Amino acid sequence: MLFCGLKLTHDGSVALIEDNKLIFSYEVEKFNNNKRYSEIPDLDFVEEVLNLHGYTSADVDRFVIDGWAGLKESKVDTRSHGQELSLTVAPYREVSLSADALQAYSGIGLAIGGRTYDYTSYMHSTTHIASTYCASPYAVTKEPSYALVYDGGMYPRFYYFDPANGKLENLGPLFMYIGNIYSLFSLHFEPFLRGGQGPRVDDLSVAGKVMAYIAKGQVRPELLEQFELTYARHFSPSMEFNWTFSQEIKRYVDEHHIPHADAMASFHQYLEQLLVTSLEASVTKHGRKTRNFCFIGGCSLNIKWNSAIRESGLFDDVFVSPFTNDTGSAIGAACCEMIHQTGHPHLNWSVYSGPMVIQNEPAEGWESRACTVAQLAELLHTTDEPVVVLHDRAELGPRALGNRSILAAAVQPDMKDRLNAIKQREDYRPVSPICMEEHAPAIFSPGTRDPYMLFDHMLRDEWVERIPAIRHLDGTARLQTVSREDNPLIYELLHAYENLSGIPVLCNTSANLLGSGFFPDVRSATEWNGTRYVWCNETLYEKQ
Repeated sequence: MLFCGLKLTHDGSVALIEDNKLIFSYEVEKFNNNKRYSEIPDLDFVEEVLNLHGYTSADVDRFVIDGWAGLKESKVDTRSHGQELSLTVAPYREVSLSADALQAYSGIGLAIGGRTYDYTSYMHSTTHIASTYCASPYAVTKEPSYALVYDGGMYPRFYYFDPANGKLENLGPLFMYIGNIYSLFSLHFEPFLRGGQGPRVDDLSVAGKVMAYIAKGQVRPELLEQFELTYARHFSPSMEFNWTFSQEIKRYVDEHHIPHADAMASFHQYLEQLLVTSLEASVTKHGRKTRNFCFIGGCSLNIKWNSAIRESGLFDDVFVSPFTNDTGSAIGAACCEMIHQTGHPHLNWSVYSGPMVIQNEPAEGWESRACTVAQLAELLHTTDEPVVVLHDRAELGPRALGNRSILAAAVQPDMKDRLNAIKQREDYRPVSPICMEEHAPAIFSPGTRDPYMLFDHMLRDEWVERIPAIRHLDGTARLQTVSREDNPLIYELLHAYENLSGIPVLCNTSANLLGSGFFPDVRSATEWNGTRYVWCNETLYEKQ
């Protein structure tokens, strides 16, 4: 059966599952250098991406739409062939602990490719859970798992999923801080402060920057106490509480002349401790049901929180998918229907299931020549120049994992600054290491397998001077490990580079225009002019 999942709102995407295999998941932002978080502009886009793989909308057995705002069925406005269209979708989440989290909602009137289709819709929180559980190793053997969903518009919601009986049990919220408070709080402080008083509306680009910036600050015990007092005095179950809480803390910080970086570092630590202690309390309350754990939603892109949970010892295994935020909602919607129709929860997938790179003509002023992977490794070793690497299909989710990356030698301390300047990023932003998996434990702590760059690792002391460019201000690194099975080409490149340099590590950052998705083709990467070299499919393009 063919299930086609749709995420119509921000992080718009189309995913196609055939039986239990992910054929593709295409995010709007990964076409034509579209802006990050783009919505599906027109349902014609769905037909276009189906056609890229030889399908039409008529081939699809069931279209499935991710749920959205509100606690009742709501309307999502979209377009079809240039005409306005309003579709009824499932709510954002269930209204009570006893409500059926796996409930399927039916809809009509989905206009694609000149035809109109009935469709199914599932709650947004449920599509999140399905996207990660079905991609997890637990689904292969149908093991149960806890699932924590913490997204921008919800409290951290704890679940238990047992595929043996198909039941998704809602264990309730862990605590009452809505996910986007992390970024809204930070928007009240420099360097993120905007408009003087701080906004009431979230900025999706801020949370990742804050996670890096807090390395400049110190955790203040008096602030940890103040967070508790402010919550007790002002809590209300509304989005407005985020603004009230932030305003009160901002007033306290200013009155006591506390550095703004300390305020953000303290709030990060406060929420991290709250996550771990609340998880422990909930697991104890409900009885130990499993040692497996999935963390899902935009908040699980916070590698420090992920690591704190993994290091807590509460679970034997912690799984976070590379499309854990809303980029995975279309996949999750299709997975919900896959479970509903077939009873099978396992998804056969690859992180490299995005659009194929387009190897078109470079911009004027660029020349090309053949270049093997071994020659690319030599170029990186001898020139100290960063190279845009475009290969095969794009990565799912927000992290570049080698197929849409800028790679560079990590041996010079100034490479991090060079890459941040090239990408017009703030100087405190880290550059990630990409490392051969078997060498990671000797270079990083813990150095465990981390193919999706979703956990925190410390750079070991003996490597600090050897690869300084990938070390963050606090001594950590956002590591990506690579095995031959994960990405044969990147593994071959790292192996060839190690033979030349003795170092199995390169710098890795995403190849994209500022504020846009990954480069889709050679032309746009060369028009950008950010690097002297672009490599694609054993062809090296050099700026003259």
